[in-house]
Amino acid sequence: MLSNLLGWTAMGCSLLAIASCSGWVSASTNSEHPASVMVKFIKPTSLEASQIMPEPLLFETAADFAEGTAAVRLGEKLGYIDHKGVLITEIADPNVGIIGNFSEELAIARAGEYHGYIDVSGDWAIAVQFKQAKSFSEGLAAVQGREKYGFVNTRGQWVIEPEFVLAESFSEGLAVVKQDNRYGYVDQHGDFAIPIQFKDAWQFSNQRAVVKVDNQYGYLAPDGNIAIPLTFDGAFTFSEGLARVRQGSQWGFISPDGEQAIPPQFDYASDFSEDRAVVLQRGQWGYIDRTGEMAVSGNFSYAADFSEGLAAVQIEGKYGYVDIGGKMVIEPIFQNAGPFSEGLARVQVGDRWGYVKPNGQLLTQQ
Repeated sequence: MLSNLLGWTAMGCSLLAIASCSGWVSASTNSEHPASVMVKFIKPTSLEASQIMPEPLLFETAADFAEGTAAVRLGEKLGYIDHKGVLITEIADPNVGIIGNFSEELAIARAGEYHGYIDVSGDWAIAVQFKQAKSFSEGLAAVQGREKYGFVNTRGQWVIEPEFVLAESFSEGLAVVKQDNRYGYVDQHGDFAIPIQFKDAWQFSNQRAVVKVDNQYGYLAPDGNIAIPLTFDGAFTFSEGLARVRQGSQWGFISPDGEQAIPPQFDYASDFSEDRAVVLQRGQWGYIDRTGEMAVSGNFSYAADFSEGLAAVQIEGKYGYVDIGGKMVIEPIFQNAGPFSEGLARVQVGDRWGYVKPNGQLLTQQ
């Protein structure tokens, strides 16, 4: 993400190559804005196979589901499966080595050193031509032409000419851009809605955006005025009406009006997801509720965000899932595990990847 992000990697992100953990699976650290969201397939480390159920459907690599499909590699085949595990789209172009999740019915694909976009049939919708490319959001995608970033529409036409050193995806009608080592915001016409001026800047969420001036962080309103004063040593995007902030080495949460919702007291905190936030306190991982009270605790070596009512946790080197009340509903038997998305979660079984259902059963061959 941006420059004050911790080097925090979501569950399984070290094994698929994705930027910002929804695209490259190797999560970027903080020095710059994330690269395009896409999946590069890297064979995971070998472990003995887990005897979960007969003939599970397993792949060399697998990504989270999005818009009804998930990117997988099966042998030499690179393509997308549906929720039944059927390969519905196979990438025919042998030059394609990286594909991403679909967003607004288009997915990033990389052939050689350049990127384009494929449609749901696996054909090129926008020809390979960009040095970097990011997923479509609000009808536009940030792409790098020869040297600079601009924005194209779903037909591949330049809507905002490439004139920026960096550019982020649109969110709430505005996009972060970088020029002359400073950040500002443009609207969907390419006009500056908020002039270039900040040392760092993030996307808008809940009508607030993190910005950095000098060495302190605060929050910007869409009109360009500072909505929450620059008083934090670290600040992050609002999620479910609360934002995690850091003062010194301690983490807490604030509301959109800047009021302290949960005082700084944690050694680490993640964003709220489904009314729970992962925290680390005195070496112990757990989940707090919106009042700051510990709602779920356990002997976790790692804990991931809740998604669709379940969260991946690590116990004694293996991964399983707990529900919102802290009950272990899928036993820790996997080498790695991702978040539930569209009713399935990718899990590592031995040296391959499959998909587990909320009842703990693996997706099987049809």
